[in-house]
Amino acid sequence: MSASRSNATPYRYRRPSYRLTLAGEDITPRLNGRLIDLRLREQRGLEADQLDITLADHDGALALPRRGATLRLAFGWQDEGLIDKGLFTVDEVQHSGSPDQLTLRARSADMRGELPGKRTFSWHDLTLEEIVETIAKRHGLDPVIGQTLGGIRLEHIDQTEESDLNFLTRLGERFDAIAAVKAGRMLFTLAGEALTASGLTMPAISLSRSDGDQHRYSITDRDSYTGVKAYWNDTQGAERRIVLAGSDDNAKQLRPTYASETNALTAAQAEWRRLQRGLAEFELTLATGRADVLPETPLAVRGFKPEIDATPWLVTEVEHSLASTGLQTILKAEVMKR
Repeated sequence: MSASRSNATPYRYRRPSYRLTLAGEDITPRLNGRLIDLRLREQRGLEADQLDITLADHDGALALPRRGATLRLAFGWQDEGLIDKGLFTVDEVQHSGSPDQLTLRARSADMRGELPGKRTFSWHDLTLEEIVETIAKRHGLDPVIGQTLGGIRLEHIDQTEESDLNFLTRLGERFDAIAAVKAGRMLFTLAGEALTASGLTMPAISLSRSDGDQHRYSITDRDSYTGVKAYWNDTQGAERRIVLAGSDDNAKQLRPTYASETNALTAAQAEWRRLQRGLAEFELTLATGRADVLPETPLAVRGFKPEIDATPWLVTEVEHSLASTGLQTILKAEVMKR
């Protein structure tokens, strides 16, 4: 009597994989069997992405890499293609025991120099696009500027004994923009505008309750602000005027007095968007890691509480970990406001 054959599709085990190169040389084969933990934290804005790698050195065969060495990382799932995560510069090396282990900490190479050099300069009657283009070219970067922000004109702003990094961060805070350096490009986009390093629109993702192992949702009052108001100097009328974003019931008041109504309204609207985004936070640990998810990715979820599902989310931070237990991804998100 012959055994029956099942028509069921066999289960295909998804195996995580990675590729690591050092100074252009693929060192992955040398690390096989030694990887204890690989952890990558990707952040938005001008904060450097951080890569931590822990390797077993039980036989003492691992050489200590020099600080400043360049690593390139790609990881994901076998048979599905690895996702390139770019270049990282080693800035911490630690050897510990027993058991002997080598731990490397590296940060995204794009941000290694942190746009060095303090400078004093007065920017006068320029658009944000012109300012960002000037700074990008100064550091050998290609500018990518969101359409929403590019045409905004500043009558005057001073950069006094301040690095370009600090100056861009200050501009970003003023206009609710995300400034970032990725893949040799300088991005300056409205939070939630979600552009890739090449300037293309970031594809949105949708996740369900079954995609996650754990989640955490929190909502806060944020002082129950209903809007934001800002003052500006009306030189023709010789008086100080007010603009408002939102409603005036319990509006937050900005301290600076702006040179024009346009600048004051832009600042008020930016702060109002920022306050609204901070009203709720969502964190999701994925059951199956997603190497393709990046900060600033629009996110929709379903299968949670109605309030969570109805909220348009924006990914603010992604942490990937690759170990013997598999590939895991943790997403942190805030409310997406435009």
